[in-house]
Amino acid sequence: MQKLISSKNIIALFLFSFLFVSCKNGSIFSKKKDKSTATGWNYDDKNYGSFHVVKGKGQKAGPGLIFVQGGTFTMGAREEDVMGDWNNIPRRVTVNSFYIDETEVANVHYREYLYWLGNTFDGDTMVMRRALPDTLVWRSELAYNEPYVEYYFRYPAYNYYPVVGVTWQQAHDFSIWRTDRVNEGILIDQNYLKKGSPLSAMKQGGGEQTFNTDTYLMNPELINNKTAPKSKKSALKDVSGRTRKVVTFEDGILLPGYRLPTEAEWEYAAYGLINQNPNPRKSEKKRGEELYANQQIYSWSQNVNGLRDNRRGSWQGQFLANFKRGNGDNMGVAGGLNDRAAIPGPTKSFYPNAYGAYNMSGNVSEWVGDVYRPLTSTDEDDFNPYRGNKFEKFFKNADGEYERDTLGRLKKVDVTDSESVNRRNYQKGNVINFLDGDSASGVSYGYGISTLISDKSRVVKGGSWNDMPYWLAPGSRRYLEEDQASSTIGFRNAMTRLGSPEGNSFKEGNLFGKRKQNTRKKR
Repeated sequence: MQKLISSKNIIALFLFSFLFVSCKNGSIFSKKKDKSTATGWNYDDKNYGSFHVVKGKGQKAGPGLIFVQGGTFTMGAREEDVMGDWNNIPRRVTVNSFYIDETEVANVHYREYLYWLGNTFDGDTMVMRRALPDTLVWRSELAYNEPYVEYYFRYPAYNYYPVVGVTWQQAHDFSIWRTDRVNEGILIDQNYLKKGSPLSAMKQGGGEQTFNTDTYLMNPELINNKTAPKSKKSALKDVSGRTRKVVTFEDGILLPGYRLPTEAEWEYAAYGLINQNPNPRKSEKKRGEELYANQQIYSWSQNVNGLRDNRRGSWQGQFLANFKRGNGDNMGVAGGLNDRAAIPGPTKSFYPNAYGAYNMSGNVSEWVGDVYRPLTSTDEDDFNPYRGNKFEKFFKNADGEYERDTLGRLKKVDVTDSESVNRRNYQKGNVINFLDGDSASGVSYGYGISTLISDKSRVVKGGSWNDMPYWLAPGSRRYLEEDQASSTIGFRNAMTRLGSPEGNSFKEGNLFGKRKQNTRKKR
């Protein structure tokens, strides 16, 4: 006798038939497309032009970087101006969120840079000569420092000690190189550049074949080793639905550039004031108080008395930075060395501040992006203050095409005053001296003529292994010419934060859910 079909089999057969027909006709079981709230057109749909929109996602921190949540703080002097410079007048400013290196750039990082240059520009000795750190900065007429001249930069024991002898310009060039290598690595990992391309480019012996982020974004035709992912599911599509070979910045894959931090960013990150907030925001229902009156002096502080200790006070008396306690005392007495470092120490020595940044006070002073002026604080903006803007644009030749220079970078030219004259927000291309020494500022200096300060003077922050405690305060500032170097000056990089200032776990703006303001008037 023929067996009867069970009720379960009948239901399963019905569901299968329904799903088959539904999928064929494009029912609610098919993947729902995101739509434009302006036009109603579907995104990523070939029937509507395949306009690709990445869902809002948080920016990832680049290699070596930590997130610094921005805010307001008092920038400038925190104690008596013992030098009599009066070049750091206190002023309240706001710094937007950004990323900064966890540590200073180390010898091994800079040697990696030189290795890449040496293989890429093997026929151009000028490129290498321009990038080499000046190891002669260790020399002194009345001290025996020759071993540091020979060994500090190259000996493996010093791999993770901060690189010194680097000029501001060299630090700037390293930042561009670092940007390109990080973004090149991202594209290789996601199969938009051919694997093995870094080695191939290095063997070319010239910058014309190398990857450059600006070149890739502005004129990708100049990048020769592009490819497309084999998997069509995750690949980006063009207007015809075909797999794209070129990533745009709108795709959210590439990172912004590494750069030197501004003076305001560096000083803000050094204080780590986020630890002063009693209730750091952990959810939309809880947030910290707006405390901003803290006047700590050094970067390692966790309380207003400048002390970092545990419940038993066992850290009291411990050196929390690498500095010079007094004349002739760089590391204390044998058997009880106070900071265990005669010269710069490892980049992860001592305790990080509240943001997780190491050695923001001591070890080596650090270059920042700003051009030095003693009274900049009286003029600069109170949001993201910075002096040093010299606006540029990408160069186009007579045929309207972009060109690369001998280093592989996209050529740039200065923005002229004639191009800027009709703008409301700026009227000159070079504004390094804006409101400084002109009729509107009321001050006058003979920069580079009667003083040591010039347009090449760059700000130095943080104090070093050979400095007294006064210079360890983040609010103190000094300067050096951008083409000079020192055994006490290194650097670290920063990166602009794109998106929510509170980090990837939070959204912008205050959120009230479904609650709405009651606009009805009570009678």
